[in-house]
Amino acid sequence: MTIASIMLAAGHGTRMKSTLPKVLHPILGKPLVLHALSAVENVVDIPPVVVIGHGAEDVKAAIQAGVKQDVQFAVQEKQLGTGHAVMCAQSLLQGKSEKVIITFADMPLLTQASIEHIIQLQQESQSVMVITTVMSEEPRGFGRVIRDSDGSVQAIVEEVDCTPEQLLVREKNTSAYCVDAKWLWQSLEKLQPSAKGEYYITDLVAMAVAEGLRVSAYVLEDRSEGLGINDRVDLADTERAMRMRVNREWMRKGVTFIDPWTTTVHLEVELAQDVVLQPNTMLMGKTKIAKNSVIGPNTTLIDTLVGEECHIQYSVAESAQVGNHVTIGPFARLRKGAVLQDHVHIGNFGEVKDSVLGEGTKMGHFSYIGNAEIGKDVNIGAGTITCNYDGKTKHLTEIGDSAFIGSDTMLVAPLKIGKNATTGAGSVVTRDVPDNTIVYGTPAKPKERKD
Repeated sequence: MTIASIMLAAGHGTRMKSTLPKVLHPILGKPLVLHALSAVENVVDIPPVVVIGHGAEDVKAAIQAGVKQDVQFAVQEKQLGTGHAVMCAQSLLQGKSEKVIITFADMPLLTQASIEHIIQLQQESQSVMVITTVMSEEPRGFGRVIRDSDGSVQAIVEEVDCTPEQLLVREKNTSAYCVDAKWLWQSLEKLQPSAKGEYYITDLVAMAVAEGLRVSAYVLEDRSEGLGINDRVDLADTERAMRMRVNREWMRKGVTFIDPWTTTVHLEVELAQDVVLQPNTMLMGKTKIAKNSVIGPNTTLIDTLVGEECHIQYSVAESAQVGNHVTIGPFARLRKGAVLQDHVHIGNFGEVKDSVLGEGTKMGHFSYIGNAEIGKDVNIGAGTITCNYDGKTKHLTEIGDSAFIGSDTMLVAPLKIGKNATTGAGSVVTRDVPDNTIVYGTPAKPKERKD
């Protein structure tokens, strides 16, 4: 059995009121269309076809950048309805499969499992067509699914066309289909345009029934899978549902969420067992957290690696690396290129950029370390700043093992501070400091060390 798929992603999405094509709006850091593709990518036997139209080049580029498998594209120059969109894919797929899965790019919550269920149902029931439905009291513009006594689908009636009795029907069409391929291509040629000159997939149901063919419906167990996105309200509702789906999966794997409703974990994030996520935590990009670390509250990590038994609170990190047993914050910031080795401590309002802090180093509050290489067991006093930029070029600051940098020290790079060296509080250091040397003052000058 050969299975093909068509994904409809050509619509303008005017109700989003956005210059960005609707299908490129992100949920958990990933465009809608990529979520939708993930439901079919492991089911189909030939590259899926995505029908693009509005913002075609942007949509195509986003898909090609975000998926590993091959994807085919069909262009719907004029958006003349869902049926017409399927017609646009016909030349790429006709004669190449036994079944065709039709889905929508603005339905990111539909799962691979549900796709597999409708394929199975189509085969077992010998239906020419299977549709997905939900049982819901909420109208939300869904067409009503009308069944006959044996459970087969007789019609899909759009909400605006429903009789008062039909409006009471709880089963709603959610617009995912598994269709016999041969019948689909033949039937598309018979589709008639609506009064608006558009062609609709839903008309295929009535056509099949008129031909005496069976149409079945698969009721989605999780109603959220049927959520489609028309506007920003729908987008927020769908993101909330996706966020809770992801969080529940992590909780089942041994991650603690103190408040899952306020915690966001993007799809590429990796979490080890016994990680604890405090409220208002956001883990984004390819962030990875090792076991027994506590993140948050009110912490954002982007593309950041965190080791074992760390605690990061009220802080922000982006493209940083954090070793084991590290404490950060509150209110610290790790910028790109920050590397904290094991047992490092960053105090309140500390900031690190393009720097390595060696094992056991402690960085006091209100300090800035940029473009620096700092050894082991260094003490960096509160208010210390590496003056790394001269207006044209960034310069390196090097601090040796066990050095003591007094509070409010200005380190004017390029600069080397030797091992076991000390700077006095409030010093402005403009020249290299040898090992085992004390300097103080403005500019800092050596003082003989008394052992």
